[in-house]
Amino acid sequence: MTGPIDPVAHNRAAWDRQVDQSNEWTVPVGPDVIERARAGDWSVVLIGHTPTPRDWFPADLTGLDVLALASGGGQQGPVLAAAGATVTVLDNSPRQLERDADVAARDALPLRTVLGDMRDLGEFGDETFDLVFHPVSNVFCPELAPVWRECFRVLRPGGLLLSGFMNPDVFIFDMVALEQGQLVVAHSIPFDTLSLSEADRAREFGLDNPIEYSHTMSEQVGDQLAAGFVISGFQEAPHHSDDTARYLPGYFATRAVKPPLR
Repeated sequence: MTGPIDPVAHNRAAWDRQVDQSNEWTVPVGPDVIERARAGDWSVVLIGHTPTPRDWFPADLTGLDVLALASGGGQQGPVLAAAGATVTVLDNSPRQLERDADVAARDALPLRTVLGDMRDLGEFGDETFDLVFHPVSNVFCPELAPVWRECFRVLRPGGLLLSGFMNPDVFIFDMVALEQGQLVVAHSIPFDTLSLSEADRAREFGLDNPIEYSHTMSEQVGDQLAAGFVISGFQEAPHHSDDTARYLPGYFATRAVKPPLR
């Protein structure tokens, strides 16, 4: 008889496998992307394939300390480093972090990698960063309030938290039917894949794939406010790879500010 699943350990192994399978979020950017970013021509994504608005960032990234949170894969972190920032990438997957380290070594970028859980940023002192860039990844985290509290702690006053997350309504649909273009309501919200029987989880999501959590909007946005952030920007986009895009936004993104000291 097996014991309860540890979601951090399970998702670490699952994302390592995703690297082996060349999941699109594990494929590093090429030298041409880095070269353009160094020349000021850059963009990064928080949600799907939609570029994050440039006016969500400081006008100049030069010398800023950036935490790319749960953002491994050799994509966003290296681009932000090439744009002038000093970047730390924290991720739960060693193989994802290898992607960032490889790009940093290849292109001589100011970037370091840290293996860890997005809920625990104890590696970093208070007020260490100017910007936290957190693309869609908290869908793999069991609870969000600690994430937002830790982000608030490690940001300097006036610092920015840019976050992308899933629209929880996407999770109401049966995944197998959705892949066939049919929207069949099967789940209630909040939802996580561990709430399914092993047979249903295998059928809809695959036992070796990452465990996912829908998270309510109260957790996504309300808990940012509870942590002390002020929301200053909001963006939505269709899901980039499934048929829900015909009917509802699959992703949301927020720009949040840690209020400056008075």
